[in-house]
Amino acid sequence: MTRQNIDILISGGGVAGLSAAIAFGKAGFSVLCVDPSAPVILREAAGADLRSTAFLMPSVDLFQEIGLWDRLSPYAAALQIMRIVDAGGEAGQARQSRDFDASDLSDNPFGYNLPNWLLRREMMAHIEDLPNVTFLPGIATTQLMTRQAEALVTLSDGSNWRARLMVGADGRNSATRQALGIPVKTTRYGQKALAFTTTHPIPHQNVSTEVHRSGGPFTMVPLPDHDGLPASAVVWMEQGAEVARLAALPVAEFEAEMSQRACHILGPMTRNSQLTIWPIISQIAARMSGQRTALMAEAAHVVPPIGAQGLNMSLADLASLRDLALAAPSDLGSERMLEQYHKSRHRDIQTRVTGINALNRASMVGAPILRDMRAQALGALYSVAPLRKTLMKAGLGLR
Repeated sequence: MTRQNIDILISGGGVAGLSAAIAFGKAGFSVLCVDPSAPVILREAAGADLRSTAFLMPSVDLFQEIGLWDRLSPYAAALQIMRIVDAGGEAGQARQSRDFDASDLSDNPFGYNLPNWLLRREMMAHIEDLPNVTFLPGIATTQLMTRQAEALVTLSDGSNWRARLMVGADGRNSATRQALGIPVKTTRYGQKALAFTTTHPIPHQNVSTEVHRSGGPFTMVPLPDHDGLPASAVVWMEQGAEVARLAALPVAEFEAEMSQRACHILGPMTRNSQLTIWPIISQIAARMSGQRTALMAEAAHVVPPIGAQGLNMSLADLASLRDLALAAPSDLGSERMLEQYHKSRHRDIQTRVTGINALNRASMVGAPILRDMRAQALGALYSVAPLRKTLMKAGLGLR
C-alpha cells in the first residue's frame, strides 16, 4: 500500500477546519483538509448556513496573524455594544435593558459579525492562494489508525496518507473522536434554534441584542446593510414544539410574532432568508487529544449560541495548537505537544461550558418568580462596575 506524506491532515471543512488549514498553511506546514460535503457558499442555495458568527477580538487578532482578516473585513459588522434585555413581564415589552459597551475596556469593538456561508466562500478562495494547502470537498475520512510516530489515514477516494498530526474538526458527531475512543458528556435542553436574517427600519447601531423571556434567548446580531436597509442575523431559541409551530406559520404571522418577541426594538422586522433549524445541546469531550491526534471545535465542545462563545472557543483551540506547533515544529504531533494542548484548553472549556449551561437554563425559565429573580441578578451584576468589566473580559477570553 502506497501512502502519501503530509504534515497535518484536517478532517472537517467547516469554518473551524478551514481556519485551521489556513493557519497551519501560513505557518509553513503542508496541509490537507477534507470534508464529506462541499461547503455551500451562496446565500440563496439550499443547505446554506444562515447563521452568523460574532468573532471576538482575540479571534480577529488570529485572523490578522494568518492573513485572512483583510479578505473578511469588508463584509464585517462591528459589535460595539452587547445589550441584554429582560422581557419577562408583559409580552412584547422590555422591562429592563443593560448595555455592555466595549469602550469600557478598550478603543476596539467587542468583535465583528459575519455570515457563515460567506466565511466559507472567502476561506476557500484564500486557500487557493496557499500552495502548501489542499482542500478536498466531497471526500471523507474513512479510517484512522495511529501509532507513536504517525497517523495513518484512509480517505473515501481510496487514497492513503501518513500524517504527523491528525486534526479532528469534524463536528459534534466526530468520527475522529469516536475512532480514538474518547467519550463525551452531552446535555440536552429540549430546545431548537431558528436561524435566519432580517431587515428592519431602525438601524442596529452596532448593538448585538439578546432578549430573554422564556424558552431561550432571542438574539439579533448586526450585519452590513442589505439592499439599503439595516440588517441583522437572528437566532431564536425555543422549546422544540414551539420551534415547529413557528416554522409552520405563514410569513406575515411569523414576522408579527418575531417583531413582538424582539420587543419591537428594531421596528417591524422583515425576514429576508429561508429558515434553518438547529438542535441545541452542550457537549464536552473527556480529552482534547489522543495519539497523534488533536480534537478542536465541535469535535471537542458544543455550547448553546449564547454570548458568542462557540466558534471563538474553537479558534482559541486553534491558536493554542498552532502556537505549540510553531514553538517546536520538529515536535509536531508528539505526545508531549498534544498533552500540552489538552492541558492548555480543557479546563477553560469546562468552565465556559458550565457557565453557558447556567445562562441557558436561566434564559429558559417561564415561572414569573424565576423571571423576576433573573432580572434582579442582571441588574445586580451590571450595577457593580468592576464586576461588569470582569465579566466582559471573561467573555472575551481576556485576563
